[in-house]
Amino acid sequence: MKMNFPNPDDILNFTLTIEPDEGMYKGGAFHFNFSVNQNFPHDPPKVKCTQKIYHPNIDLEGNVCLNILREDWKPVLNLNAVIVGMQFLFLEPNASDPLNKEAAEDLRTNREGFKRNVRNAMAGGSIKGVQFDRVMR
Repeated sequence: MKMNFPNPDDILNFTLTIEPDEGMYKGGAFHFNFSVNQNFPHDPPKVKCTQKIYHPNIDLEGNVCLNILREDWKPVLNLNAVIVGMQFLFLEPNASDPLNKEAAEDLRTNREGFKRNVRNAMAGGSIKGVQFDRVMR
């Protein structure tokens, strides 16, 4: 993982790049914008994927479904907890709490087909008429 601060004077807005070294998403580079508001740690950070990727927990607009970014957020959590949770989404996509329902259904009913779709999408291919961003390193 790599963090980047586009504006060094603004540490509340940064990008995180996750490059999984195992699992179905191995070989990809996934970029997320983090925005931490002034009410942190009482409010969770806002996290958005900047690419269109095929993942059950990330919709086509880049919204991320991670329980600690929503109902399970507690002020005792920190950014590290969010980053570890994000890493885990790429190791173990969660089909039971989806934002991308088609990808989740694919994962639930046809794991091998899901893996093929992930590889195709990561290479910049299309699935069911949706064009995905190339994210291969």
